[in-house]
Amino acid sequence: MTEKKGYAGNGFVHVKNPHLALMDEDILYHLDLGTKTHNLPAMFGDIKFVCVGGSPNRMKAFAQFMHKELGFEGDGKDVKDICAGTDRYSMYKVGPVLSVSHGMGIPSISIMLHELIKLLHHAKCQGVTIIRIGTSGGLGIEPGSVVITDTALDSFFKPQFEQVILDNVVVRSTELDKDLAEELLNCSKEIHDFPTMTGHTMCTYDFYEGQGRLDGALCSFSSEKKLEYLKRAYNAGVRNIEMESTVFAAMCGLCGLKAAVVCVTLLNRLEGDQITVPHEVLLEYQRRPQQLISIFIKKRLGLYNQNKLLDNAFFLSN
Repeated sequence: MTEKKGYAGNGFVHVKNPHLALMDEDILYHLDLGTKTHNLPAMFGDIKFVCVGGSPNRMKAFAQFMHKELGFEGDGKDVKDICAGTDRYSMYKVGPVLSVSHGMGIPSISIMLHELIKLLHHAKCQGVTIIRIGTSGGLGIEPGSVVITDTALDSFFKPQFEQVILDNVVVRSTELDKDLAEELLNCSKEIHDFPTMTGHTMCTYDFYEGQGRLDGALCSFSSEKKLEYLKRAYNAGVRNIEMESTVFAAMCGLCGLKAAVVCVTLLNRLEGDQITVPHEVLLEYQRRPQQLISIFIKKRLGLYNQNKLLDNAFFLSN
């Protein structure tokens, strides 16, 4: 069975679950929020941009960065974790920007997305753009490159996500918003410190065997088989590999969210499996998608000032 996506014409975030309307209360357990315990429209009704990423520390740093970029008073160091009552995810709000961690892999991000999408729905948010910012393994491109996903593919290079529901396999589209990807690519032209491109992103269920690594606790294939597979992926248009993009694209599309995936590459998988660059270089790589997204958000809000790019670079390097 194949499910089709669709966008709400009124711009609201919508849910495709008739049971929710019959519930007296909706407890967003893994976010430590709820419709009776919190005034969600008052807390989140002004959200226009949601940025999600795997690491809690990285998403806190992004919130602090956006605090500065949007011109709020103070240094942002005291930005509060809205989900402090749980150790599953972290969430920070800076004006119209929500920064949320999603953990690692499809199961973790899908749980977070179910509750985040319901949160945006209960809060009556309109015109929300959601972007996953993260890290990935590159394929045939320079480490440190930023890839804006045009299509999320599964391990068979198909643009789909298979969700097992009861004892059925439901196939969902992984199409992402093409206009949003183009807008982000145009924003990248303001930055000359690192290469940015669009390309297919392959999403796997595993970091080791699922991505053809030779250095896991288990490995049943040769280095030749690994390279042959990765070269086929490259020839299919794949430029980076991560573990969340297919379910992210599928769920956001079904619920009327315009979505994008922007990841930096930490290595070229055609040249090796282990990440060997120094820690300080990795930190600088991880800030690159944040810099791009900050330009995008400021342009959308009419706050962009090209002269501040040098200030951004200084902040991101410290």
